[in-house]
Amino acid sequence: MHRYRFVLTRPLQFLPVIFGISVITFILVRLIPGDPARNILGTRATPAALASIRAQYGLDQPMWLQYVYFLKNLANGEMGKSILYKIDVLKLIVTRIEPTLALVVSSVVLSVLIAVPMSAIAARNAGRAPDHAVRIVSTFGIGFPPFWLGLMLIILFSVELGVLPVSGYGATIGEKLSHLVLPSLTVALSLSTVLTRSLRAAMIEQLKSDVATAARARGMPEGIVFWRHVLPNSLVPTISLLAVNIGWLIGGTVVVETVFALPGMGQLLVRAIFSRDYMVVQGVAMVFACATVLINFIADIVTVTVDPRVRL
Repeated sequence: MHRYRFVLTRPLQFLPVIFGISVITFILVRLIPGDPARNILGTRATPAALASIRAQYGLDQPMWLQYVYFLKNLANGEMGKSILYKIDVLKLIVTRIEPTLALVVSSVVLSVLIAVPMSAIAARNAGRAPDHAVRIVSTFGIGFPPFWLGLMLIILFSVELGVLPVSGYGATIGEKLSHLVLPSLTVALSLSTVLTRSLRAAMIEQLKSDVATAARARGMPEGIVFWRHVLPNSLVPTISLLAVNIGWLIGGTVVVETVFALPGMGQLLVRAIFSRDYMVVQGVAMVFACATVLINFIADIVTVTVDPRVRL
Protein backbone atom coordinates (compact mmCIF):
# COMPACT_ATOMS: atom_id res chain seq x y z
CA MET A 1 0.00 0.00 0.00
CA HIS A 2 3.05 2.30 0.10
CA ARG A 3 2.30 3.04 -3.57
CA TYR A 4 -0.74 5.01 -2.41
CA ARG A 5 1.05 7.27 0.05
CA PHE A 6 0.60 10.19 -2.34
CA VAL A 7 -3.15 10.07 -1.56
CA LEU A 8 -2.37 11.64 1.81
CA THR A 9 -0.01 14.36 0.58
CA ARG A 10 -1.36 15.23 -2.88
CA PRO A 11 -4.44 17.16 -1.61
CA LEU A 12 -2.12 19.51 0.27
CA GLN A 13 -0.30 20.24 -2.99
CA PHE A 14 -3.57 21.19 -4.62
CA LEU A 15 -4.30 23.99 -2.13
CA PRO A 16 -1.84 26.48 -3.68
CA VAL A 17 -3.28 25.67 -7.11
CA ILE A 18 -6.83 26.39 -5.98
CA PHE A 19 -5.70 29.56 -4.24
CA GLY A 20 -3.90 30.78 -7.36
CA ILE A 21 -6.94 30.10 -9.52
CA SER A 22 -9.15 32.02 -7.11
CA VAL A 23 -6.84 35.06 -7.25
CA ILE A 24 -6.56 35.03 -11.05
CA THR A 25 -10.30 34.56 -11.52
CA PHE A 26 -11.11 37.32 -9.05
CA ILE A 27 -8.84 39.79 -10.83
CA LEU A 28 -9.76 38.88 -14.40
CA VAL A 29 -13.51 39.03 -13.84
CA ARG A 30 -13.18 42.57 -12.51
CA LEU A 31 -11.19 43.63 -15.53
CA ILE A 32 -14.22 42.96 -17.75
CA PRO A 33 -15.54 46.33 -18.97
CA GLY A 34 -18.92 47.29 -17.57
CA ASP A 35 -20.71 47.98 -14.31
CA PRO A 36 -22.88 45.28 -12.67
CA ALA A 37 -25.05 47.92 -11.02
CA ARG A 38 -25.77 49.64 -14.32
CA ASN A 39 -26.54 46.29 -15.96
CA ILE A 40 -29.21 45.73 -13.31
CA LEU A 41 -30.78 49.21 -13.25
CA GLY A 42 -30.28 50.25 -16.87
CA THR A 43 -28.77 53.30 -18.49
CA ARG A 44 -31.23 55.76 -16.90
CA ALA A 45 -30.43 54.83 -13.31
CA THR A 46 -29.64 57.68 -10.96
CA PRO A 47 -26.23 57.93 -9.26
CA ALA A 48 -27.90 57.35 -5.89
CA ALA A 49 -29.54 54.11 -7.07
CA LEU A 50 -26.24 52.89 -8.56
CA ALA A 51 -24.41 53.67 -5.34
CA SER A 52 -27.05 51.77 -3.35
CA ILE A 53 -26.64 48.62 -5.48
CA ARG A 54 -22.85 48.78 -5.27
CA ALA A 55 -23.02 49.13 -1.50
CA GLN A 56 -25.53 46.26 -1.22
CA TYR A 57 -23.17 43.82 -2.96
CA GLY A 58 -19.93 45.27 -1.61
CA LEU A 59 -18.80 46.55 -5.01
CA ASP A 60 -17.85 49.91 -3.52
CA GLN A 61 -15.15 48.31 -1.38
CA PRO A 62 -11.47 48.08 -2.39
CA MET A 63 -10.61 45.00 -4.44
CA TRP A 64 -8.41 43.49 -1.75
CA LEU A 65 -11.25 43.76 0.77
CA GLN A 66 -13.72 42.21 -1.71
CA TYR A 67 -11.32 39.29 -2.12
CA VAL A 68 -11.07 38.88 1.65
CA TYR A 69 -14.88 38.69 1.80
CA PHE A 70 -14.80 36.13 -1.02
CA LEU A 71 -12.34 33.94 0.89
CA LYS A 72 -14.39 34.34 4.05
CA ASN A 73 -17.49 33.13 2.20
CA LEU A 74 -15.59 30.12 0.86
CA ALA A 75 -14.39 29.25 4.35
CA ASN A 76 -18.02 29.30 5.49
CA GLY A 77 -19.13 27.10 2.58
CA GLU A 78 -20.70 29.98 0.68
CA MET A 79 -19.97 31.80 -2.58
CA GLY A 80 -21.89 35.02 -2.11
CA LYS A 81 -25.16 36.10 -3.68
CA SER A 82 -25.91 36.40 -7.39
CA ILE A 83 -26.59 39.93 -8.58
CA LEU A 84 -28.70 38.72 -11.50
CA TYR A 85 -30.60 35.79 -9.98
CA LYS A 86 -30.89 37.21 -6.44
CA ILE A 87 -30.10 33.86 -4.78
CA ASP A 88 -27.05 32.24 -3.22
CA VAL A 89 -24.47 31.32 -5.85
CA LEU A 90 -23.91 27.85 -4.41
CA LYS A 91 -27.63 27.02 -4.58
CA LEU A 92 -27.72 28.34 -8.14
CA ILE A 93 -24.74 26.21 -9.18
CA VAL A 94 -26.28 23.09 -7.63
CA THR A 95 -29.33 23.49 -9.86
CA ARG A 96 -27.05 23.57 -12.94
CA ILE A 97 -24.65 20.73 -12.10
CA GLU A 98 -26.75 17.84 -13.42
CA PRO A 99 -26.74 18.76 -17.17
CA THR A 100 -23.01 19.53 -17.12
CA LEU A 101 -22.13 16.37 -15.19
CA ALA A 102 -24.30 14.24 -17.47
CA LEU A 103 -22.67 15.81 -20.53
CA VAL A 104 -19.13 15.21 -19.25
CA VAL A 105 -19.75 11.60 -18.19
CA SER A 106 -21.61 10.61 -21.36
CA SER A 107 -18.98 12.30 -23.53
CA VAL A 108 -16.11 10.50 -21.82
CA VAL A 109 -17.83 7.10 -22.06
CA LEU A 110 -18.67 7.65 -25.71
CA SER A 111 -15.11 8.83 -26.44
CA VAL A 112 -13.64 5.67 -24.93
CA LEU A 113 -16.09 3.49 -26.84
CA ILE A 114 -14.96 5.15 -30.06
CA ALA A 115 -11.24 5.41 -29.33
CA VAL A 116 -10.52 1.85 -28.12
CA PRO A 117 -11.89 -0.05 -31.18
CA MET A 118 -10.36 2.46 -33.62
CA SER A 119 -6.98 2.26 -31.89
CA ALA A 120 -7.10 -1.54 -31.83
CA ILE A 121 -7.92 -1.70 -35.54
CA ALA A 122 -5.10 0.71 -36.39
CA ALA A 123 -2.51 -0.95 -34.14
CA ARG A 124 -3.21 -4.48 -35.32
CA ASN A 125 -3.02 -3.32 -38.93
CA ALA A 126 -0.10 -0.91 -38.56
CA GLY A 127 1.11 0.41 -41.90
CA ARG A 128 -1.84 -1.01 -43.82
CA ALA A 129 -5.03 0.53 -45.19
CA PRO A 130 -7.12 0.37 -41.95
CA ASP A 131 -4.31 2.09 -40.05
CA HIS A 132 -4.04 4.86 -42.64
CA ALA A 133 -7.81 5.35 -42.62
CA VAL A 134 -7.91 5.72 -38.83
CA ARG A 135 -5.00 8.16 -38.87
CA ILE A 136 -6.66 10.29 -41.55
CA VAL A 137 -9.95 10.38 -39.65
CA SER A 138 -8.13 11.30 -36.43
CA THR A 139 -6.19 14.08 -38.14
CA PHE A 140 -9.31 15.61 -39.66
CA GLY A 141 -11.22 15.20 -36.39
CA ILE A 142 -8.69 17.28 -34.47
CA GLY A 143 -9.19 20.16 -36.89
CA PHE A 144 -12.98 20.40 -36.50
CA PRO A 145 -14.04 23.04 -33.91
CA PRO A 146 -16.71 21.68 -31.51
CA PHE A 147 -19.16 24.51 -32.24
CA TRP A 148 -18.98 23.84 -36.00
CA LEU A 149 -19.29 20.10 -35.49
CA GLY A 150 -22.28 20.63 -33.22
CA LEU A 151 -24.04 22.77 -35.81
CA MET A 152 -23.39 20.16 -38.53
CA LEU A 153 -24.86 17.42 -36.32
CA ILE A 154 -27.92 19.58 -35.63
CA ILE A 155 -28.44 20.14 -39.36
CA LEU A 156 -28.07 16.42 -40.13
CA PHE A 157 -29.90 14.68 -37.28
CA SER A 158 -32.40 17.36 -36.22
CA VAL A 159 -33.21 19.44 -39.28
CA GLU A 160 -32.77 16.95 -42.13
CA LEU A 161 -33.58 13.61 -40.45
CA GLY A 162 -35.66 14.91 -37.54
CA VAL A 163 -34.66 12.04 -35.25
CA LEU A 164 -33.10 14.04 -32.39
CA PRO A 165 -34.04 17.29 -30.62
CA VAL A 166 -32.26 20.49 -31.59
CA SER A 167 -31.66 21.92 -28.14
CA GLY A 168 -32.77 21.95 -24.51
CA TYR A 169 -32.60 19.30 -21.81
CA GLY A 170 -36.04 17.80 -21.27
CA ALA A 171 -37.93 16.82 -18.12
CA THR A 172 -38.04 13.01 -18.01
CA ILE A 173 -35.05 10.64 -18.11
CA GLY A 174 -35.85 9.60 -21.66
CA GLU A 175 -36.06 13.20 -22.84
CA LYS A 176 -32.81 14.08 -21.09
CA LEU A 177 -31.00 11.17 -22.72
CA SER A 178 -32.28 12.10 -26.16
CA HIS A 179 -31.22 15.72 -25.66
CA LEU A 180 -27.74 14.59 -24.59
CA VAL A 181 -27.03 12.49 -27.67
CA LEU A 182 -25.91 15.29 -29.99
CA PRO A 183 -23.93 17.31 -27.40
CA SER A 184 -22.18 14.15 -26.18
CA LEU A 185 -21.43 13.05 -29.72
CA THR A 186 -20.02 16.50 -30.52
CA VAL A 187 -17.59 16.34 -27.62
CA ALA A 188 -16.80 12.64 -28.12
CA LEU A 189 -15.87 13.07 -31.78
CA SER A 190 -13.38 15.77 -30.80
CA LEU A 191 -11.98 14.00 -27.75
CA SER A 192 -11.79 10.51 -29.24
CA THR A 193 -9.45 11.66 -32.02
CA VAL A 194 -6.82 12.70 -29.47
CA LEU A 195 -7.25 9.51 -27.47
CA THR A 196 -7.08 7.35 -30.60
CA ARG A 197 -3.73 8.75 -31.69
CA SER A 198 -2.20 8.27 -28.24
CA LEU A 199 -3.66 4.81 -27.66
CA ARG A 200 -2.68 3.61 -31.14
CA ALA A 201 0.96 4.59 -30.59
CA ALA A 202 1.00 2.88 -27.18
CA MET A 203 -0.57 -0.29 -28.57
CA ILE A 204 1.95 -0.53 -31.41
CA GLU A 205 4.77 -0.19 -28.89
CA GLN A 206 3.28 -2.86 -26.63
CA LEU A 207 2.75 -5.25 -29.55
CA LYS A 208 6.54 -5.23 -29.99
CA SER A 209 7.29 -5.52 -26.25
CA ASP A 210 8.97 -8.47 -24.56
CA VAL A 211 5.77 -9.31 -22.69
CA ALA A 212 3.81 -9.76 -25.93
CA THR A 213 6.67 -11.72 -27.52
CA ALA A 214 6.89 -14.07 -24.54
CA ALA A 215 3.12 -14.62 -24.59
CA ARG A 216 3.24 -15.56 -28.27
CA ALA A 217 6.15 -17.92 -27.57
CA ARG A 218 3.97 -19.77 -25.08
CA GLY A 219 1.44 -20.41 -27.86
CA MET A 220 -1.09 -17.82 -26.75
CA PRO A 221 -3.43 -16.69 -29.57
CA GLU A 222 -2.84 -13.19 -30.92
CA GLY A 223 -6.27 -11.98 -29.78
CA ILE A 224 -5.62 -13.07 -26.20
CA VAL A 225 -2.17 -11.47 -26.29
CA PHE A 226 -3.71 -8.20 -27.44
CA TRP A 227 -6.58 -7.94 -24.95
CA ARG A 228 -4.78 -9.46 -21.94
CA HIS A 229 -1.34 -7.87 -22.26
CA VAL A 230 -1.20 -5.17 -24.92
CA LEU A 231 -4.35 -3.20 -24.07
CA PRO A 232 -3.85 -3.01 -20.26
CA ASN A 233 -0.23 -1.89 -20.65
CA SER A 234 -1.28 0.72 -23.22
CA LEU A 235 -3.79 2.37 -20.92
CA VAL A 236 -1.33 4.10 -18.56
CA PRO A 237 -0.32 7.02 -20.83
CA THR A 238 -3.87 7.23 -22.18
CA ILE A 239 -5.36 7.60 -18.70
CA SER A 240 -3.14 10.62 -18.03
CA LEU A 241 -4.03 12.11 -21.42
CA LEU A 242 -7.73 11.48 -20.76
CA ALA A 243 -7.51 13.25 -17.39
CA VAL A 244 -5.91 16.31 -19.00
CA ASN A 245 -8.53 16.38 -21.74
CA ILE A 246 -11.38 15.99 -19.27
CA GLY A 247 -10.10 19.19 -17.73
CA TRP A 248 -10.33 20.74 -21.19
CA LEU A 249 -13.75 19.15 -21.61
CA ILE A 250 -15.07 20.75 -18.42
CA GLY A 251 -14.08 24.16 -19.71
CA GLY A 252 -15.29 23.29 -23.20
CA THR A 253 -18.82 22.69 -21.93
CA VAL A 254 -19.23 26.46 -22.19
CA VAL A 255 -19.22 26.22 -25.99
CA VAL A 256 -21.22 23.00 -26.32
CA GLU A 257 -23.91 24.02 -23.83
CA THR A 258 -24.30 27.34 -25.63
CA VAL A 259 -24.70 25.66 -29.03
CA PHE A 260 -27.28 23.15 -27.75
CA ALA A 261 -28.90 25.46 -25.14
CA LEU A 262 -28.22 23.03 -22.30
CA PRO A 263 -29.08 24.66 -18.95
CA GLY A 264 -25.76 23.70 -17.36
CA MET A 265 -22.89 25.48 -15.69
CA GLY A 266 -21.28 26.48 -18.98
CA GLN A 267 -24.35 28.39 -20.12
CA LEU A 268 -24.65 29.88 -16.63
CA LEU A 269 -21.05 31.11 -16.86
CA VAL A 270 -21.62 32.77 -20.24
CA ARG A 271 -24.71 34.61 -19.04
CA ALA A 272 -22.95 35.66 -15.82
CA ILE A 273 -20.04 37.12 -17.80
CA PHE A 274 -22.34 39.16 -20.04
CA SER A 275 -24.32 40.44 -17.05
CA ARG A 276 -21.15 41.14 -15.00
CA ASP A 277 -22.40 38.85 -12.25
CA TYR A 278 -19.03 38.60 -10.50
CA MET A 279 -20.06 36.17 -7.78
CA VAL A 280 -21.47 33.63 -10.22
CA VAL A 281 -18.40 33.81 -12.48
CA GLN A 282 -16.10 33.28 -9.50
CA GLY A 283 -18.24 30.44 -8.15
CA VAL A 284 -18.45 28.55 -11.46
CA ALA A 285 -14.73 29.02 -12.08
CA MET A 286 -13.90 27.62 -8.65
CA VAL A 287 -16.17 24.60 -9.21
CA PHE A 288 -14.55 23.95 -12.60
CA ALA A 289 -11.07 24.27 -11.05
CA CYS A 290 -11.87 21.91 -8.18
CA ALA A 291 -13.44 19.39 -10.58
CA THR A 292 -10.35 19.45 -12.81
CA VAL A 293 -8.02 18.96 -9.85
CA LEU A 294 -10.19 16.12 -8.52
CA ILE A 295 -10.24 14.35 -11.89
CA ASN A 296 -6.44 14.50 -12.16
CA PHE A 297 -6.19 13.13 -8.63
CA ILE A 298 -8.48 10.22 -9.51
CA ALA A 299 -6.46 9.62 -12.68
CA ASP A 300 -3.30 9.32 -10.60
CA ILE A 301 -4.95 6.72 -8.39
CA VAL A 302 -6.19 4.76 -11.41
CA THR A 303 -2.74 4.91 -13.01
CA VAL A 304 -1.05 3.47 -9.92
CA THR A 305 -3.73 0.78 -9.69
CA VAL A 306 -3.40 -0.25 -13.34
CA ASP A 307 0.41 -0.26 -13.39
CA PRO A 308 2.11 -1.21 -10.08
CA ARG A 309 5.43 0.00 -11.47
CA VAL A 310 4.31 3.63 -11.34
CA ARG A 311 5.34 5.64 -8.27
CA LEU A 312 3.84 9.05 -7.56
